[in-house]
Amino acid sequence: MNPAKRAEIFARFQAANPHPTTELNYSTPFELLIAVILSAQATDVGVNKATAKLYPVANTPQKILALGVEGLKEYISTINFFRTKAENVIKTCRILVEQHGGQVPESREALEALPGVGRKTANVVLNTAFGHPTIAVDTHIFRVSNRTKIAPGKDVVEVEKKLEKFTPPEYRQDAHHWLILHGRYTCIARKPRCGACLIEDLCEFRDKVYD
Repeated sequence: MNPAKRAEIFARFQAANPHPTTELNYSTPFELLIAVILSAQATDVGVNKATAKLYPVANTPQKILALGVEGLKEYISTINFFRTKAENVIKTCRILVEQHGGQVPESREALEALPGVGRKTANVVLNTAFGHPTIAVDTHIFRVSNRTKIAPGKDVVEVEKKLEKFTPPEYRQDAHHWLILHGRYTCIARKPRCGACLIEDLCEFRDKVYD
């Protein structure tokens, strides 16, 4: 795929959705961090239902620490792997209080040192909470990047590096959100909705589906 085609793809995404953002509900960097930790192998809808009950009661590291693991489990028990996630969230909150003054750090290294936080989660927080032009590659973005040939790669890190290299600078801040939404609603896993795709003529996927 050539640079002109990539630029046109992102131009169309921008025209259709000028201000994309995460579908997770949050109002502070800390709320976003916890929501993203909880969203691993879970739906944003499911996470939003849980945090809608949790955040009015506890939406700071100190307040969630006060709940403890067992108290936190009661709020997130509908989410996949809630036991492990509850333990990770409590550990993360303790580190935030003890090492970062109760604030979410604005560095990849510090974020990835938190339990339950990997490269993808760190990228989401850096991008969405702090405005860094990072690109977090999840299963949707990995699929879209490979299927369309925007940034093919054998693993998520390779795709991330190629997206950072190939995405025009003016689109890099929002690229993560456009690609994830495209993968979630149009370029879906089993049967892509090619007939309803706004970049269908630019996509280099050979086996397009139109029925």
